[in-house]
Amino acid sequence: MAGVLDTVNQRTRLVGENRLEILLFRLAGHQLFALNVFKIREVLQLPRLTQMPQRAPHVAGVIHLRGQTLPVIDLSGAIGMRPQQALPDSTIIITEYNRSVQAFLVGGVDRIMNLNWDSVQPPPRGAGRTHYLTAITRLDDQRLVEIIDVEKVLAEIVPFNAKVSEGLLDDELLSKARGREVLLVDDSPTGINQLRETLSQLDLKMHVATDGLRALRQLQAWADEDENISQRLLMVITDAEMPEMDGYRLTSEIRKDPRLKDLYVVLHTSLSGNFNKAMVEKVGCDGFLSKFQPDQLVEVVRERLRLLEE
Repeated sequence: MAGVLDTVNQRTRLVGENRLEILLFRLAGHQLFALNVFKIREVLQLPRLTQMPQRAPHVAGVIHLRGQTLPVIDLSGAIGMRPQQALPDSTIIITEYNRSVQAFLVGGVDRIMNLNWDSVQPPPRGAGRTHYLTAITRLDDQRLVEIIDVEKVLAEIVPFNAKVSEGLLDDELLSKARGREVLLVDDSPTGINQLRETLSQLDLKMHVATDGLRALRQLQAWADEDENISQRLLMVITDAEMPEMDGYRLTSEIRKDPRLKDLYVVLHTSLSGNFNKAMVEKVGCDGFLSKFQPDQLVEVVRERLRLLEE
């Protein structure tokens, strides 16, 4: 699979243009699934697999790769399909989510697809695997591609912690968050639940939008009511990857609108690394935060309140 992934410099040109690249692959059948290329480190043949006693459900074992011990997750079984057997010639996708690295066992890689976020739609209600999808799109020949909610898959294997550390909430400044409003933008129910559980400990009032376009329309509607949005909202916390409009484009659109440009926008994403921090600066976000870090999320709120005190 050498050359299947573009360089970081090539990928960054997609950011802010509402575009993305997805890697298409199959699991136990002919259906095509996808992951965002940004989160993929490499694709390779399964190295020697070590089975572990008392391992988590859908974890086939672990591999040792360049000094790291990585869990190998049977992605097919994890999303409710027929489990796949780990064979010597099996394919794995190495990914990085929320600063953790893991391998997903797949049936085979198809290709990389470059597309606009506005051609990516939320999964239809009632679809069989909607519970594990964040979005769907189609190939030119109209074949359906299902984009997997990896955050949900990982949270079911290692449940996320939304509890803020003891003593952190004693900061007097955080008491001023009580009753303030925030807009949460995320297409993943798992991501929204984590935000809600953490921010509810600050007694914040939360509004939710499931993609960047819905969020932008809500902000514009509030502005049309002649509200001072920058005073009403303490901040906007947005995911990066979403159907219709991603978080980078949402931030760019906010900065272009004179009524919205002073909003405090934080990117809350499972994307990792210096690449993402550079892109945050490019589109004008006020902060960057990895998902499932409750203490850091509270610290972002505290920093925003401190700035308002100045």
